[in-house]
Amino acid sequence: MKKNKFDFLKKFILVFGLLPVFLFTACSDDDEVILEDPIATFDYEISETNYLQVTFINYSLNATSYSWAFGDGQTSTEENPTHAYAEAGTYTVELVAANSEGATHSYSQSITITDPDEALKLLTGETSKTWRLYRVGQAMGIGETLDNPYEWWSLENDGSRPCKYFWEYTFTRDMEYIFEDNGYFWAEFEVWGSVDGYDDTPQYAEGCFEAVPANMVNAMGDDVSAWLSGTHQFEYDPSTGEVTLIGEGAWIGISKVGTDGHHMVPQNSTSFKIDIEERDGYDHMAVTFVYDWGAWQFNYASYSDASLEPDVEEDEAPWGEDLPNLTPTELGHTFESETSFDHLGAIDGTSIITVGEDDPDGGDTKVGKFERVAGEQWQEAQLRTYPDLYDIQFDNFDVAKIDIYIPSDTDFADGGLQRFFVFGFADMSETQEWWNSPTQFFTEGDDVVVGEWHTYTFDLTEVKEREDIDMIFLGIGGGGHEAGGIFYVRNLIFE
Repeated sequence: MKKNKFDFLKKFILVFGLLPVFLFTACSDDDEVILEDPIATFDYEISETNYLQVTFINYSLNATSYSWAFGDGQTSTEENPTHAYAEAGTYTVELVAANSEGATHSYSQSITITDPDEALKLLTGETSKTWRLYRVGQAMGIGETLDNPYEWWSLENDGSRPCKYFWEYTFTRDMEYIFEDNGYFWAEFEVWGSVDGYDDTPQYAEGCFEAVPANMVNAMGDDVSAWLSGTHQFEYDPSTGEVTLIGEGAWIGISKVGTDGHHMVPQNSTSFKIDIEERDGYDHMAVTFVYDWGAWQFNYASYSDASLEPDVEEDEAPWGEDLPNLTPTELGHTFESETSFDHLGAIDGTSIITVGEDDPDGGDTKVGKFERVAGEQWQEAQLRTYPDLYDIQFDNFDVAKIDIYIPSDTDFADGGLQRFFVFGFADMSETQEWWNSPTQFFTEGDDVVVGEWHTYTFDLTEVKEREDIDMIFLGIGGGGHEAGGIFYVRNLIFE
């Protein structure tokens, strides 16, 4: 049954907000009664036993008569009519509400009548139907809204993540959901890689690995083998397009993506919306997960003509360029001015460092103001060599130091700023997704000093083993939220 419930609070305000007007105008027989203009609105429910039968619930205000047009040429003057459509389709239903003086107001909305058997057949075929990630154009992505679901990141069949294209998802008419990993799994960085508080025990860098239970341990040491090949159950509501997978470890898209967000471990169920379109030689299915912070979209195809399905690209084409090497004896930035740096003079990133600001602790030396831009989930300030870009060789340095000042009134509220920062090194010139393979250091909790300047020191032993680093980054306040914040930095020094 489809239920588009009219917002109860709005109805409460509309109805009870009019009471003072009514009481005022009714307090004397000699006063002229002023009728309020009608407000037309309605909801509807589709019968669970007959998908063509729709009951309309009238929520109009200040009206005495009603006129319905159901979008198929049929009409009614009942207050709450029940109408049977002749066939499935999308119809625009209009309600005109009128008061006793003839004033009118109209309201319309589109409703979709779906044959549940035909809708299920599109998903499952006559007995079963297997879907694979679409191999043409953007196969999956994440963005701020469904209007642009590939704004932040997207994947194409370019050899960068081939194992994802070998996975198979089968839906059967017996309401079984079968996932087949075909021997490979993908190490999602957020799950298998470096995790806040568990950065010393990463399992894998992002990439394809053998799908066996022994390898299915996330960065926190949890067993996630339920994500491997398995048979589960599913439910499908064709009127809303919602599918729910049922059973521990049932997933689609990316293993971490679930009903209410990202998960480090398998869930017992996950729900999403689907939209299936019949195309020439194959069917296309869009799978969407929508959250208050953004949306994931995954595109799948099921080919009736197997010869039309493109091959999986297994070799990734080179990306970017290898920068020349630089082995400096001095390196750093004081943030006192635009010129107070050794090599690290290019400052960029979503977070903004403004040099030459007054010391918040009253010191005479100018410092850098570090601003987290409100409204951005993932952000950091980035430093690169200037005026030319180089891969920095850290042979002459053993440690890096930086002074950070976090104001004492910083609000570390739940869901907002976190008492946490990351200092890291990455390759931007030859790594399209540099955030998947950084060398980084996390500082959190009581180790983050608040209300005074504090010097943080980082051992460069691991950094010195790399030859491709061309960017140094600093993130303050944590990721995965949109809270802004103001902090201060000074004396980034390599010794």
